[in-house]
Amino acid sequence: MSIFLQHFDYMVLDVMSIRELQKLIGDIYLERDKKMGIPATYIWFISEVGELADALIKGEVGDVAKEAADVIAWLLSLCNLMSIDLEKAVCEKYGRGCPRCHCIPCRCEPHR
Repeated sequence: MSIFLQHFDYMVLDVMSIRELQKLIGDIYLERDKKMGIPATYIWFISEVGELADALIKGEVGDVAKEAADVIAWLLSLCNLMSIDLEKAVCEKYGRGCPRCHCIPCRCEPHR
């Protein structure tokens, strides 16, 4: 019964901050991920990046969305294992614009 009730501790939201999503992913998977460890979690993350690449090649938007969600979930699992607040890290790096030119939008020369 408590497992059933735990399922309803989270409201289904259309919008969630990175920090809220990271907490949700931790609540769902952190104990399992601790047992797997960082190397195995990283391998799963890379596997999901490969699945995202496959979905992009096929061009099915629905599949791309699902695989992108998996990539984010596994990235957040890695951050949880390493005690990284991803929202803070992203804000520190990109919160004032491009990390190189400091402009919004970026004015750097395109990468080749």
